[in-house]
Amino acid sequence: MADRHTGTHGHVPVMLERMVELIAPTVTESSENSAPSVILDGTLGAGGHTESFLERFPSAMVIGVDRDKKELSRTTERLSRFQDRFYPVHARFDNFDEALDDADHPVVDAFDAHGLSAGFFDLGVSSMQLDQVDRGFTYRDDGPLDMRMDTSTGKTAADVLNTYSHGELARILKTYGDERFAGPLARAIVREREKEPWSTSQRLVDLIYATIPASARRHGGHPAKRTFQALRVEVNAELDALRRVIPKVCSYLHLGGRAVFMSYQSLEDKIVKRELAALTESKTPPGLPIDLPNSAPDFHLVTRGSEKADEQENNKNPRAHSVRVRAVERTGYSHSSPPPGSTPARASGSSTTYSARSGSRHEAHREGREHLVSSAQQSISHREDVEGEQ
Repeated sequence: MADRHTGTHGHVPVMLERMVELIAPTVTESSENSAPSVILDGTLGAGGHTESFLERFPSAMVIGVDRDKKELSRTTERLSRFQDRFYPVHARFDNFDEALDDADHPVVDAFDAHGLSAGFFDLGVSSMQLDQVDRGFTYRDDGPLDMRMDTSTGKTAADVLNTYSHGELARILKTYGDERFAGPLARAIVREREKEPWSTSQRLVDLIYATIPASARRHGGHPAKRTFQALRVEVNAELDALRRVIPKVCSYLHLGGRAVFMSYQSLEDKIVKRELAALTESKTPPGLPIDLPNSAPDFHLVTRGSEKADEQENNKNPRAHSVRVRAVERTGYSHSSPPPGSTPARASGSSTTYSARSGSRHEAHREGREHLVSSAQQSISHREDVEGEQ
């Protein structure tokens, strides 16, 4: 029998015990108040983290979201023993709530009534996707240049290589891959596609080797790593989705609810850090000794900076080497930010739960989400103004 932490799928969840520890307080509090705990796993994958949440917390329910239909189907079958406690959703994670509008399931009913106890995001490409050569994510084996997490829709990496201008290619290679040789690579890509359209990964790897100087190839890992990362991020609009989902998922958290993010590359971590800083920043102008009315933040950081995996975790799971973990907890509702789309239903101690208004949950929660997004944007703009004056 497979180890419980790896399941029959062989995937080892990163920092599993720490993720359970971060989620536990909000789930335990809801359980003590006889309220269901709904956890959103926005990056379900093989379901290793979700499986542990459901096993460790008998009162918990999970909404599992994934863009990969095949992986979602396999994981749903594997988690079928949890029956009414697990609900799978095929969607990009920033569209999870819209995807629930017509759903009829006990987990969705609990979400409507009480919001979220926790949101969990294990970002980036999964090891299972990397292992599937026909998906085109890996530069170590020859395969089609696809790179779509949802193979049913959208442009492929080949489409990007064959249709983007030199300037557009250079931009994504530099911005999403931090590639020093973005310009020369973009020129080479455009030149070579005039001979033959791009279709396979090995041809691209060969071009990268031929374009990047030998002295530069000796440092920084595989020379194709940055280009493949940039293409994947562009194809799947990963960073745009991440920017949107952070304030959105936080708007659904009830008091004491937490959102946890695991990032594996600096672009992701910078976005998570920036968005969480905006949500946890007071709106009171700098220099005042106390917060003005309605200016105190509704969230506070659970982690100090970003947490990393310890040596034991790294030895057990090589994928953990690059992970950065950040978490935030909802501590209140400002006067201008009421419980999103809801009215108080029950209070017990410091915990209050809410029931959704009539109409679609997308409409019901929109006002609260828009306020959070607006507040986050205002905080970012204010911080940039202050930094510019210093």
